[in-house]
Amino acid sequence: VQLQASGGGSVQPGGSLRLSCATSGFTLDYHGVGWFRQAPGKEREGVSCASSGDGGTSYADSVKGRFTISRDNAKNMIYLEMNSLKPEDTAIYYCAAGRGMVFSCSIRSGEYDYWGQGTLVTVSS
Repeated sequence: VQLQASGGGSVQPGGSLRLSCATSGFTLDYHGVGWFRQAPGKEREGVSCASSGDGGTSYADSVKGRFTISRDNAKNMIYLEMNSLKPEDTAIYYCAAGRGMVFSCSIRSGEYDYWGQGTLVTVSS
């Protein structure tokens, strides 16, 4: 099983980035997926998730209206579109996958079985 996150970088406040996560070694269709982040000196927090079923999604309050999660099961890919970025979005972002989560998903890290290595997002002027 592998999850490989990419797309991080440095951006000015108000800018946009698109994170990608390539998955392999398991059937993405049967897994809920999520993005998490960990800022320096802080605990990891859930950012967004998407169910394995009808595409139900959930977002942390801090990113609602700015971030959009999506998945392409045919390509075994997970995405996070991030707009209107703020300095407080600076963190290492991790993608994850968890079995089940058919009708709804969770941004609790304990629900996830597989994790990627992280990609750094820096928002600064």
